[in-house]
Amino acid sequence: MPHSPLPQDDVAAIDELRKVYVQLGDELKKIIVGQQKVVEQLAICLFARGHALLMGVPGLAKTLLISRLAETMSLSFSRIQFTPDLMPMDITGTDILQELPGGKRAFEFAKGPVFANIVLADEINRAPAKTQAAMLEAMQEHKVTVAGRTYTLDSPFFVLATQNPIEQEGTYPLPEAQLDRFMFMIGVDYPTREEEIAIARTTTGTSLPRLEHILDGPKVLAFQELVRRVPVPDHLYEFAVDLVRKTRPASHEAPSWLKPLVSWGAGPRAVQYLILGAKARAALHGSYMVRLEDLMEVAEPVLRHRVMTTFTAESDGVSSCDVTKRLVNELAKAG
Repeated sequence: MPHSPLPQDDVAAIDELRKVYVQLGDELKKIIVGQQKVVEQLAICLFARGHALLMGVPGLAKTLLISRLAETMSLSFSRIQFTPDLMPMDITGTDILQELPGGKRAFEFAKGPVFANIVLADEINRAPAKTQAAMLEAMQEHKVTVAGRTYTLDSPFFVLATQNPIEQEGTYPLPEAQLDRFMFMIGVDYPTREEEIAIARTTTGTSLPRLEHILDGPKVLAFQELVRRVPVPDHLYEFAVDLVRKTRPASHEAPSWLKPLVSWGAGPRAVQYLILGAKARAALHGSYMVRLEDLMEVAEPVLRHRVMTTFTAESDGVSSCDVTKRLVNELAKAG
């Protein structure tokens, strides 16, 4: 079934979004060396209305990147440092007894750091399950409940969490059901030799420059609505569904090589995020329709934390990313 072309207003809006995305990258380059793929994936999550989990060893500028991304937007930003003694009320806020005129007293709600447009949840796996759950409820529902009263969070609302993959002592790994709330798991890798030289030059001199504000809340919300209107050809909906179904080892659609390597596959939410991620990537690159390459590019961050590998796979050095890449390539060739 052929898709009707985008309205002229949407075509102009996509052209504007592409320009904004280029500006965003140029601003971040003033401080962040390399990491273009990470910046692209963060932008995709932002405009697709999703949350992101950044995975990488300490010292790779994960926190710096997120705080600087917030600086390029006229949005409120808060950082929550997750620790083993962090309580849910430290995130959501709590009722405080206040003195009123006339000597009366009343409880007044003091908002916690989750009441911001961009929330950095630093080392989210350091806090116990109850605190993680409070954060994840806010992510899913865009509201928090304190003492029986519900408070709605401001839009846009974007949670960026970081996790350290090597230090596991004193941590509380996120359960699979909670990992599924994150649209992307973004791998932050070591820089190249040239990038590391540039990092040494730029960060050991004078103070870092201030970044220009490029976006505000209403603009972000308008672009998020625009992304959802980007058309997707029918065969790409089928590609996304077939890809996710092939990750499930109990399914007859899964290839024989995958079954000993994967213990649990991705659910329907993965299909939704594949499509939304592909729509956002297409719009950021100035395309008026989703292409196969957009789907292929977002497959790894969408499926990385949704495809659970077996002990056999781990002992053979096969990761969920390896499984995803092989599935995507096989499906693309078959199509």
